[in-house]
Amino acid sequence: MSKPSVPSRGANAGFFCISLNPAIDTRLVLDNFAVGRVNRVREVHREPGGKAAHVAMALKALGAAPTWIGFSGGTTGTELLAGLKRLKITALHIPCNQATRVNLEIQETHGQVTEILEPGGIITRAEWSKFQSICSSAFKRESANKKIVIISGSQPPGVPTEAVAILIELAHRAKCLAFVDTSGLPLAKALAARPDFVKINREEAEFVTQITITDAVSAAKGARRLLRLGANSAAISLGDRGMVGIRNGDSSAIHAWTAPLQTKSTVGSGDSALAGFAFATAHHRSFERALAVAVACGGANCLAPLPARIARADVLRLEKTVQVERLSEKGDC
Repeated sequence: MSKPSVPSRGANAGFFCISLNPAIDTRLVLDNFAVGRVNRVREVHREPGGKAAHVAMALKALGAAPTWIGFSGGTTGTELLAGLKRLKITALHIPCNQATRVNLEIQETHGQVTEILEPGGIITRAEWSKFQSICSSAFKRESANKKIVIISGSQPPGVPTEAVAILIELAHRAKCLAFVDTSGLPLAKALAARPDFVKINREEAEFVTQITITDAVSAAKGARRLLRLGANSAAISLGDRGMVGIRNGDSSAIHAWTAPLQTKSTVGSGDSALAGFAFATAHHRSFERALAVAVACGGANCLAPLPARIARADVLRLEKTVQVERLSEKGDC
């Protein structure tokens, strides 16, 4: 059992949560979801969504003051910005012609969750150009001692495949660390831009590394492949089996995990974990301790009423239960 190390709120750190494809998340809660039948809903929740919004919410819960940067369009875009304002999250938005998408989460009371995700509206070349300009200016203006740009989520139509790679380069020019959580071809392009940290799940890692991941040892192989593809450090989430991470120059990977929890929903757990890692990194925690904080934040999300609405008290309690193991070089190569 490790001594908890969730940092205090006071350090001078700046966080940018970059959302190329934000959303309004609509959660429908019902007893049982029957395909092809009439379903009556018990509760409806509409909240700011997209992975970057979740990262910002979790950072806010930890005591940070993140800045969200993203597109917004139509009445749903107005609703998104109002929701972020209600949560006291600073937002820099780039207006777009097409309405912000709506994602649907169907949650049954016994725990099963079905997600239906819209692709997002088409972004014009002018809108993408404005997005880059806003990001570049914001990154340079921030005067914090430690600046972290967190780029997470999918890409809407119209945004080039190399968009995340471009944003990484803008972050590095402004002397910011660049953390990434995306998938598919945008991830492959992003790795070539040498992000400081990549956090992805098992399926995303298998696509880009072409390594089948079934356990901590194979996850370590996948993480090492991410380093060879360009990442400075990387972690692969294994769901309720924790996370495996490694940095360039390390002789062994680290597996951090805690006991499985009785979950309300796992939606937002990866985003909360990324927020925890970024928060701990900005407060000068070691890579190992940052992974432990990430696992604790992911677990806290499972107990939260809505995605990424984690409680700092839960993070502190769960971090005490996180176990950390160094995987031998022989075993994880």
